[in-house]
Amino acid sequence: MRRLEMLSNTIFGVAMTLLAYDLPKASSFKSAPNWIDLLNVYAQPVIALMISFIVAGLFWFSHHRRLAVAPEGSRGVVFLNLLFLLSIIILPVTNGLYGGYRLDGVVAVMYGIHLTTIATLNALLWILALRGRSNSELLANAVFPVFALVFATVMAAVAPFVAQFMWCLAFGAPLAGWLAARRWPPRTN
Repeated sequence: MRRLEMLSNTIFGVAMTLLAYDLPKASSFKSAPNWIDLLNVYAQPVIALMISFIVAGLFWFSHHRRLAVAPEGSRGVVFLNLLFLLSIIILPVTNGLYGGYRLDGVVAVMYGIHLTTIATLNALLWILALRGRSNSELLANAVFPVFALVFATVMAAVAPFVAQFMWCLAFGAPLAGWLAARRWPPRTN
């Protein structure tokens, strides 16, 4: 699992760096741009970059916490981790599309499905890591983003403009974990 951790650091680092690859270049302008030109060219890609970077960062953090909780894993767990990392590698592609067409329903839904896939794989890995343990806080932290992103993806189909704000609901996972820990504290023997 330590080798998987080193691989994941590299994958997250490269994927998070490549998020900026699709940002418009200076050649997008025929002359020195004014503020409105900059806003028109950069607003959508920068919003998508910020959302994707924060999402990737939170999943990177979750991945490291999970590897600390379950420092060993079966071949199936390693394979599932590799699928999770594959979903991270694809993030710059969907981010580029979303950055260019975030107000398009089809693109917003596709982006939402991708984020939901990342969250679902992360939650499955947490469920496997917590097998046999009672930790409602960590479980809620892992599962909450799945429900938030499914809800935001459905919203993307109806109102793509609203969906760009709904993705942020997934960041409520720590609050969900805190509430779960208060509602279902760990049992002491």
